[in-house]
Amino acid sequence: MSDHTIFALASGGARAGVAVVRLSGPGAGDALAALTPGRNVPAPRKASLRDLHDPASGETLDQALVVRFPGPGSFTGEDVVELHLHGGPAVVEGVLAALGRIPGLRPAEAGEFTRRAFLNGRLDLTQAEAIADLVAAETSEQRRQALDQAAGSLGQIYEGWRTRLIAAIAHVEAGIDFADEDLPEDIDRAARDALAVLAGEIAAHLDDGRRGERLRAGVHLALLGRPNAGKSTLLNLLAGRDAAIVSETAGTTRDVIEVHLDLGGVPVIVADTAG
Repeated sequence: MSDHTIFALASGGARAGVAVVRLSGPGAGDALAALTPGRNVPAPRKASLRDLHDPASGETLDQALVVRFPGPGSFTGEDVVELHLHGGPAVVEGVLAALGRIPGLRPAEAGEFTRRAFLNGRLDLTQAEAIADLVAAETSEQRRQALDQAAGSLGQIYEGWRTRLIAAIAHVEAGIDFADEDLPEDIDRAARDALAVLAGEIAAHLDDGRRGERLRAGVHLALLGRPNAGKSTLLNLLAGRDAAIVSETAGTTRDVIEVHLDLGGVPVIVADTAG
């Protein structure tokens, strides 16, 4: 667990009705107390309405909902506080500036909340990667794939492989270390058979993983053909709008034009090229 307490805007930088500022670390509770002087610490995992004040000047910054998540049962495994603010830029900037003036707090680095969750055993590496995929998901199939991975599906598969591999290694080592003992005659063959099955499963999983990578990165297509063959017309038809200029004059398309499509949940990037 880190000795530093970090904070950041967790809801993105766009103007909105609500903005969420997250704090994580041993000083999260003290920071909340500094922002809400004279108020009792809110009950864990229950939203409480609080006036937030600048600890340095006493100025009222906002009226917000605050939620406290004690570690280790939080997202990061540390003490976590969330401040649900009004989303105006002046409000968010004022609260972030006030937090920055509290000793022991510092702005979070990119991805640091998820990194702490991983280091504290709250997420495995596949789940951490899935969170990044979920944030970047633009289609329904990308969302489904990321949610399935975030639920631990890949981690369970890999842990099962690890268990079976350790068992096979144990059989091989037993055959070497206790060669003079009365061991089953087929112990080596059992290990070889188990490893062959495991190797087949891993190979099949890698093939499936390549399909998953295509879903994550998108399918790239290029429209090729002679000038005036109808490539731009086809692109506009697929896009459902006039993405490319259509003309009876040959050579109208001179630069590559890319259109991003969602075809049945699969991201497809179609490029219209010059003839």
